[in-house]
Amino acid sequence: MPLPPPMYAAALREAIADVTRGVGSAALASATEALTGRYRSVAPAGPPILDSADRVAAYAAYRMPATHAALARALQAVAATGVEPVSHLDLGGGTGAAAWASAEVFPSLRQITVLDQAAEALRLGQRLVESAPAEVLRRAGFVRAVAGAWPREPADLVTVSYVLSELDASQLKRLVADALSLGTVVVVVEPGTPDGYERILRARNAIRDLGWQLLGPCPHDAACPLAPGDWCHFSARVNRSAEHRRIKGGALSYEDEKFSWVAGAQPGTVAAQGISGRILRHPLKRKGFVEFQVCRPDGTAGREVISKREGQRYRDARDAEWGDVLP
Repeated sequence: MPLPPPMYAAALREAIADVTRGVGSAALASATEALTGRYRSVAPAGPPILDSADRVAAYAAYRMPATHAALARALQAVAATGVEPVSHLDLGGGTGAAAWASAEVFPSLRQITVLDQAAEALRLGQRLVESAPAEVLRRAGFVRAVAGAWPREPADLVTVSYVLSELDASQLKRLVADALSLGTVVVVVEPGTPDGYERILRARNAIRDLGWQLLGPCPHDAACPLAPGDWCHFSARVNRSAEHRRIKGGALSYEDEKFSWVAGAQPGTVAAQGISGRILRHPLKRKGFVEFQVCRPDGTAGREVISKREGQRYRDARDAEWGDVLP
């Protein structure tokens, strides 16, 4: 998966800085601490997380750049299959990270709608897009709606991102079913943790049960071949602003967001495109060869080595990264 172009990420950082400038440092720090504790918990949420202006501002500064980066990488992999959506519906989209990512990845888009129950999050999301790089993003709709009672307006692309951790098993099943009933292509993204991947597996099973085509990251539609204790996840690098570093208490100018994802499409939406495998870890680049851990089209996972003797394939392998298609 190639790295996302920097324009949208930089524009989003600037927009976040603008809308959080009026929030006091103490209030932002307190709200960030509360959110940090919630996101580290694996239990379903009780009251809505983004229930105040301070928490919404803290979320935008603390989490939104990383969420956007993860979504951009996942959607770029989906775009590589030939998907060209005209409409995008984001369920539980909050401040609109998925909207920024889809506008960045899909120039075909003409309509973006973000649905969420948190009015404060929607208000801030609307403010963030006022000076966005793309007209479709500036015109995006931020609409209040409750899970289970979404407006029944289908879209070419439906996303559900960083939402399932807030739900119990029955709510998760219903939200994924809603997404599959509304979208031609559905993309689900969760944190790249063992429990995040467990939620992705449930979404993947729902996609398979409908007979839909898996668009990624899996190169097959068999059961996940990873051994117990392992999990499929990827990484997106996020450049940190000075404010971002201050809020997170970090010294580095970047962070790596770990995420898991799955995407599916209704049968016949895109032409079947077999891939040689998905790279599951950072490649080991040695003198004369590159070693990968990959998920294969035959439903297995394991070690693959590409040596210098393979010419162009080896040169391509030297450029391949975690999450890319195996050369």
